[in-house]
Amino acid sequence: MEQGALDARLKQYNDITKENDEIYRDIAKKFGLSECAFWILYYLRTEYGEPVQSGICNSFYLPKQSINSALKKLEAEGYISLTFGGNRRSKGLLLTSMGRKLCEETVDHIIEAEKSALGSLSEREQEEFMKLYKKYTDNFKLNMREIPEKGGTIT
Repeated sequence: MEQGALDARLKQYNDITKENDEIYRDIAKKFGLSECAFWILYYLRTEYGEPVQSGICNSFYLPKQSINSALKKLEAEGYISLTFGGNRRSKGLLLTSMGRKLCEETVDHIIEAEKSALGSLSEREQEEFMKLYKKYTDNFKLNMREIPEKGGTIT
C-alpha cells in the first residue's frame, strides 16, 4: 500500500476511535457522571467474577489516582461499598441498592446499545472485527516497545 493511502487509513482509524471516545465522554456527562465514575459503574455491570479495584485499572487503563478518587466519591454518595480481601491493598467493590438503581438508569442503557451495535454485524463480521482489531492492537504494542525512550524532559 502506498504511503498516502496508509496515511489516509490511519487518519480514518484515528477519527473513528476519537469519535467512539467522544460518545462515551458525552454520555457520562449527560448522566452527570465523571468519565472515571462511568467506567467504574460499567465495569461493575459487565465484569464476571469478583470485582476488585485493580481490575478497573487493568480493564480501562485509567490512572490509579483517578480511579481511587472516583471510588471514594461513589462510596461517599452511597452507590458502592468497598470491602477488603486478604490484604489491605485488595479492595472488593459492591454496588449498593442505590448503585444498582443508578446503573439501571445509566450504564445499563449503554451496554444494551453496544450489544445492539455489535449484534447488527453478522457473527462472521463480529469474529473478523475482533480478530483484526486484536491483531492491530498486538502489532501496535509490539511496535511501541521498539521506540527508544527520550533522554531529556520536555519543557
